[in-house]
Amino acid sequence: TWWQTETGCNMIAPLPGAVATKPGSCTLPIPGIIADIVDESGAPVAHGKGGFLVISKPWPAMVRNIWGDPERFAKTYFPEDYNGKLYLAGDSAHYDENGYIWIMGRIDDVLNVSGHRLGTMEIESALVANPLVAEAAVVGKPHDIKGESVVAYVVLKGNRPEGDDAKRIAKELREWVAHEIGKIAQPDEIRFGDNLPKTRSGKIMRRLLRDIAKGVEITADTSTLENPAILEQLRQSAI
Repeated sequence: TWWQTETGCNMIAPLPGAVATKPGSCTLPIPGIIADIVDESGAPVAHGKGGFLVISKPWPAMVRNIWGDPERFAKTYFPEDYNGKLYLAGDSAHYDENGYIWIMGRIDDVLNVSGHRLGTMEIESALVANPLVAEAAVVGKPHDIKGESVVAYVVLKGNRPEGDDAKRIAKELREWVAHEIGKIAQPDEIRFGDNLPKTRSGKIMRRLLRDIAKGVEITADTSTLENPAILEQLRQSAI
């Protein structure tokens, strides 16, 4: 499912018996909810491409205002970039080949790599646009020279690769990102997993991914994880 406190209800979710599920995808908007994925200009993106999740029509349970601060409300949820007509959820997402929606993460996650500000969503969008990739999550880790380096966690549509296969696919994905964005955005490290650490509602726990990338002990609460065993798999899969 996908929803927010501000939406007041589920917005994108599979209707039991009517919509086939896909692990990791919130599937399709429920009846009456008009959700879209758009680029920075507000134009709809093609299937396989990433962008910003927006709701383009009002719905009964929507947030109405921020108490005492209507300007902040408008700026946060109905930005001028979209002429104040689209509800900006603050999440990035992409469509798959069936039009199902996949949530990738928050759009305000930014890395500082060698003085370049790179959005994690931008790199994740490039990765999931590759035909081999089902899901991707990108985090940064401290780097003595660059400031931050890019670490990508990748779930492929096929089996998790190992050995030489993993090295070959990692090289291919780095070249893919370099072509889509530029060499500065190439992941320094790619970790393949069977899935990503998520809560039972499907939210990727990025703070755990950052701890794994840094090689530090995970002290955060993992009781809400749906798949705690994946943490050790990702810890040992650096390429």
